[in-house]
Amino acid sequence: MSTSIEPESSRLGTKQHWDDVYERELQNFDDDGDEGEVWFGEDSVEKMIQWAEEHVPTAQGANILEIGSGNGTLLFGLVDAQYDPKHLAGIDYSAGAVKLARNVSQARDAQDVTFNECDFLNDDPAVLPHMGDTRTACWDVLMDKGTYDAIALGEKDAEGRSPAWLYPRRAARLLKEDGLFLITSCNFTEDELKTSFVTADTGFEYHSRIQHRTFSFGGSSGSVVSSVAFKKTVQH
Repeated sequence: MSTSIEPESSRLGTKQHWDDVYERELQNFDDDGDEGEVWFGEDSVEKMIQWAEEHVPTAQGANILEIGSGNGTLLFGLVDAQYDPKHLAGIDYSAGAVKLARNVSQARDAQDVTFNECDFLNDDPAVLPHMGDTRTACWDVLMDKGTYDAIALGEKDAEGRSPAWLYPRRAARLLKEDGLFLITSCNFTEDELKTSFVTADTGFEYHSRIQHRTFSFGGSSGSVVSSVAFKKTVQH
């Protein structure tokens, strides 16, 4: 990822921050059943689900992994849209997030959705029971709603790169050939996401986009949120 488009490091890019967030949200869930914040709002979740329904019909039985699943809102939305919960998985590097998502799954009677703790940049996620033993090039669809943004706020290395520079290749490593990756971001524009993900190292090509609400300022227009999908065309 080009350093010219990277945001400054922030506490939001630290594991401690997210552990603190989910400790509070776990307590809120225990106290009053509050499932926690919906990052980017319900509208963004609904649009990602609509994209899935258009490009990955339920009948395909696709294995879908959400990177940085938090409280599981997106995956539970897919369950409501009739995706098979046994084919849905979420990972998060915060143990509190995983515990919250599992607790919510119990409350929603969606226990067949799988949630696991995983440091995405360093470890390959566990696969679902029906997927065999191979942990790479095995997922049909990856989804991300804000995780890439958070990773990009992490501490920069000696070369001035945020940890997000590792992300595109890690994502490509997990997808099958012809697999799809949908990412929603509030820190990066569509063009910036294309620059970061469509590279020779990933084998990604642009697939589609989601239209979000736009705004105009100073004669220019844009979206508060960007959602872009990529297709893996080359198997590395």
